[in-house]
Amino acid sequence: MNQRTRIAMSEDEVTALLEGARKLQLATINPDGTPHLVTMFYGLDKGRITFWTYGKAQKARNLARDPRVSCLIEAGEDYAELRGVLVYGRVTPMDDAESVLAVGMAVARRMTPGVADELLRPYVEQTGRKRVAYVVEPTKMVSWDHRRLS
Repeated sequence: MNQRTRIAMSEDEVTALLEGARKLQLATINPDGTPHLVTMFYGLDKGRITFWTYGKAQKARNLARDPRVSCLIEAGEDYAELRGVLVYGRVTPMDDAESVLAVGMAVARRMTPGVADELLRPYVEQTGRKRVAYVVEPTKMVSWDHRRLS
């Protein structure tokens, strides 16, 4: 068995990491072809990554032009502890108020664990008026768990 196969995570392990993490690194493509990389809180919808951003943000302008993204979710501090999932995909925008609210609530819950929905909803409704939500449709996924190396 090669090392790549040895460290790949199972589907259940990938799901557990996606459900347990709070933030991801989101890469979009700038007009000049360079990567635009930002840290984002995210939500999940049927196992797919969702996020929202202001409609005038650079990432939103990039995604309107080119829907391709990479999403990196990683855990661990030392090399022997690193594990992660890299999702390549295309986004589908969701700009209707109901979808934006649903994604916003999922993101807000990750940002503020344990805070009741009734306290989050006013913030989400207010900021959601200027936001667009996205769902990532995966085209390829790569995972690793360096804890298997020892």
